[in-house]
Amino acid sequence: MGVRETRNEVLGARVVRALESRNMEAYYVKSEEEALQKALDLIPEGSSISWGGCMSAQEIGLLDAVRSGNYEVLDRGTKKTREEEEEVMHQALDCDVFLGSANALSEDGILVNIDGNANRVAAYSYGPKTVLLIVGMNKVVKTEADAVSRAKNEAAPINAQRFGIDTPCVKNGTCSDCKSPQCICCQILITRYSRAPKRMKVILVDAALGF
Repeated sequence: MGVRETRNEVLGARVVRALESRNMEAYYVKSEEEALQKALDLIPEGSSISWGGCMSAQEIGLLDAVRSGNYEVLDRGTKKTREEEEEVMHQALDCDVFLGSANALSEDGILVNIDGNANRVAAYSYGPKTVLLIVGMNKVVKTEADAVSRAKNEAAPINAQRFGIDTPCVKNGTCSDCKSPQCICCQILITRYSRAPKRMKVILVDAALGF
């Protein structure tokens, strides 16, 4: 075991305990393959499943797996019009399992997510019976303040660049606290506790996933 792997395993175990102390279900796995298997173990067959923009779930193969599995998949990416996409986004708020990640996660178990349309953070907050998050160790930072900073200054600019929208962070690579019409930092969700026991399930992966 290499030194980075050793460090991540020790830290990952501590973050798992922190998440559990916040009424969440949490796991630490060593690879994308283990993360995929654990995620599928947590999703009952026949479940209705949806997601927001989630590169981490895509990168471990989870989106392809549920599309080809015995599930009712609500995928806005298959729709041809904005109206059809909006309909699926609303349906997703009542699905059995909503897949996602975090823009950042503090060592003491606080999740931070930033959103433009807010469909993703809305689902995290309320609606779907289960929220299943795939989080790479690259998202783990020291404090809640560090998590907010990472979401605004690293995740948001990269996502804005990925979407090809016109915001100051696309041009300068960091948050300008803008009020651009295309701003993707419209909503910031800080999740510090799950009132519904184990509604939120977090699979922490020893890998660099998402942004």
